[in-house]
Amino acid sequence: MTSSTNFLNKTAVILFVGLLHLSGCAYTKGTVSGESHNGVGRFQIAVFPVENLSGTLSPLKEMRESVIKRLRTEGFPVLEEGILEKFMARHRVRYTGGIDQGTAKAFKEETGTEAVLITSVELYSDRVPPKIAFIARLVSTGDKPVILWMDGVGLAGDQSPGILGLGLIENPQELREKAMSSLLDSLMGYLSGEKGEMGIKSVKRKFSPKIVYRSFEISPDKKYTVAVVPFFNRSDRKNGGEITALHFVKELTRIEEFDVVEPGVVRQGLLNLRVIMEEGVSLANADIIFGILNVDLILSGKVLDYQDYQGASGTPKVNFSVLLIERKSRLIVWSSESYNEGDDGVFLFDWGKVNTAYTMTSQMAQAIGKIMVK
Repeated sequence: MTSSTNFLNKTAVILFVGLLHLSGCAYTKGTVSGESHNGVGRFQIAVFPVENLSGTLSPLKEMRESVIKRLRTEGFPVLEEGILEKFMARHRVRYTGGIDQGTAKAFKEETGTEAVLITSVELYSDRVPPKIAFIARLVSTGDKPVILWMDGVGLAGDQSPGILGLGLIENPQELREKAMSSLLDSLMGYLSGEKGEMGIKSVKRKFSPKIVYRSFEISPDKKYTVAVVPFFNRSDRKNGGEITALHFVKELTRIEEFDVVEPGVVRQGLLNLRVIMEEGVSLANADIIFGILNVDLILSGKVLDYQDYQGASGTPKVNFSVLLIERKSRLIVWSSESYNEGDDGVFLFDWGKVNTAYTMTSQMAQAIGKIMVK
């Protein structure tokens, strides 16, 4: 199977925690320097404008303002808006869905910023019941940007209606605040030094890939650097390839054996060498990516279906394939096909129904990660 996506569109920041059966916290191994106060390193953070991958109008400004307010309330200095705008103009930073190596180094040297908050909104619907989903990460600045923390959340107003619908959320703002509050609690947990839950959590069997080919054994004595290339999108969902790739970045950061390259670094590397992938990653393209990024593994794939629904009736659908190429052998060492619908295995009163493609994709990506490291 082959896959690719278009990297040439130059188009991040709140952070969120997985709720209940959603995705849980993902704390990676990186650290940043900073003066410690009450157990929290109070280093300066730059909050990027939020990237909108939802394809719909979303309250991006309000989301970002809420994040900045919470950070300042917790005692974290946030890079001033005027300084951020001048920096982005001076370095011609237009893409806010990631950070490349040059920009990360300039941030550290010119502003003293220790980390950047990057957010991508995957889904926003204000129709009753409302739905929201986003993925975010904290990335260090300096010579080598490293993903320090990454998490996400997908919520629907009707996912926990309870008896007589008392748990139904019809106000989009209320749902948004609930998701943001939980996610920012997760961020503050990382910043306060909590280790969080490392590793892949248990996943329901129904989310396992339907077809798997594997010829690669993960060595517990080695760290593998992984570049996740945005998936080739054949679905009707705008930005389906970028969204699916972000899910895999998020889930692979949970695995001790993997060091995942910041997506902004991957993107810039491909842009610099004008790498264009037609319908997938060829061996020639793989050799170029291995060379410029100096990684052990390349993960990519193809998205055939990525559907959310609006309103009270419907079911999300996700269908994608995954491809993993290993550097030394130049062979495909993993391939799989996964497809699920939100009502799989649901027979009574919608118990166990998944309401967002975000939640389902997170579970499907977790299942793949779990099998990879068995």
